[in-house]
Amino acid sequence: MHTVKDIMSSPAISVNEEQPLQDVLELLAKHRFSGVPVVDADNKVIGVISDTDIIRYSQTINIIPLSNLSGWISPYADISDLASVRKGLELLHKTKIGQVMTKKVYTIGEDATGSDVAQIMNRRKINRVPVVDNNEKLVGIVTRSDMVQCMVKL
Repeated sequence: MHTVKDIMSSPAISVNEEQPLQDVLELLAKHRFSGVPVVDADNKVIGVISDTDIIRYSQTINIIPLSNLSGWISPYADISDLASVRKGLELLHKTKIGQVMTKKVYTIGEDATGSDVAQIMNRRKINRVPVVDNNEKLVGIVTRSDMVQCMVKL
C-alpha cells in the first residue's frame, strides 16, 4: 500500500495570507493548479485558496458580476462599461489572500495511506490535501491528479 509520502508532490507551492490575490492568480495560471495551501510564517497550514474561492468572492462583492462558478462570462452579456470591469479586476487583484481563503483545512501526515487521503477527499469533497510533518509544517500536497498518477503506477 502506498503512503502519502509516496503519492504527494513535494515541495508544495504555497502562499501566505498577506499576499494579494494577484500572486495566487499568477501561480494558478502558471502551474495550471486549481488551488494551493496558505501557510503562516512558521510554514504551518492555515488555509487553502482555490479558483472556486476566488470566483465565489468576486461574485459576492460584485467585482465581476457577469461571471458564474464556471468562471466564464456569458457571450450574451452586455459589457457596456469595460472601465468598471477593469476597475473591479484591479480591486480583486489587490485583495489579500487571507480575506478569500478557506480557513477550514484538512491535512494529513506523510505516513498515512493512499486510502486515508482518498477518504478525506471523498468525504469532504475537496481536491487537494496538504501534507504536514509531526510539527504541523507543510511538506507536500496530494491532489486528485496525484491520486490518478498513483493509480496508473499500480
